[in-house]
Amino acid sequence: MRKDIGDRFQEETKYDPHDMGGHVPDWIKRPEPFKEYPDSVRSVQLPEIDLSRYNLSLAEALLKRRSRRAYRADRRLKLDDLSFLIWATQGVTARYGNTLFRTAPSAGALYPVETYIFVRAVESLKKGLWHYNVRRFELELVRDDISEDELAQAALMQSMVQKAQVVFLWTAVVNRSKWKYLERAYRYIYLDAGHICQNLYLAAEVCGLGCCGIGAFFDDWLNRLLGVDGTDETIIYMATIGVPKTTELS
Repeated sequence: MRKDIGDRFQEETKYDPHDMGGHVPDWIKRPEPFKEYPDSVRSVQLPEIDLSRYNLSLAEALLKRRSRRAYRADRRLKLDDLSFLIWATQGVTARYGNTLFRTAPSAGALYPVETYIFVRAVESLKKGLWHYNVRRFELELVRDDISEDELAQAALMQSMVQKAQVVFLWTAVVNRSKWKYLERAYRYIYLDAGHICQNLYLAAEVCGLGCCGIGAFFDDWLNRLLGVDGTDETIIYMATIGVPKTTELS
């Protein structure tokens, strides 16, 4: 059978004990580990996390976890809940030098994934596209001229994108991982994104919200909306968060 691009990806990114090479990362040239928008016209400090507000156990969250697509579009998300969701996916849990350890694991603690959030209906937050500043635990407004309809079109017209209170969009700053792991980095980047989204699923259940991960979208379209070049930084995953219509499967 003729090998397709997926087969070649697997082949080209394999580790072979006889061909590991002699690559040694140059720590002086390590890419900047964080992204910030210093010229953002608006930034919002996220509320501190009060874990006492959330009583669902991990076992219960795992049992309840489902992909929920039906949302009550007329409701607004609480800023405290959005803050908890962000913390659960990429919150800082410890510091070691310039490394900020997070709630989700990352290969080599390199954290190539950046978090953007399209806000449609959140208390005290302007509608628009925001970027999560990890170091400051802040949201930075990137642009306020994107609609849920345009975002849904870029996501193959999946209706839950239009009705979700927020949409998480994750990009990869590829060289943060390639600097150390070369071609193998692509495997790790996608694994990192999976860890992050699973945390979002569980945190959503804790908040009584619905989550649905999305891997089907027009990559170049979303890259343009996000203002990234699609090479050095590119969209890799997204997920909707909304107030569920029911607790039934959707």
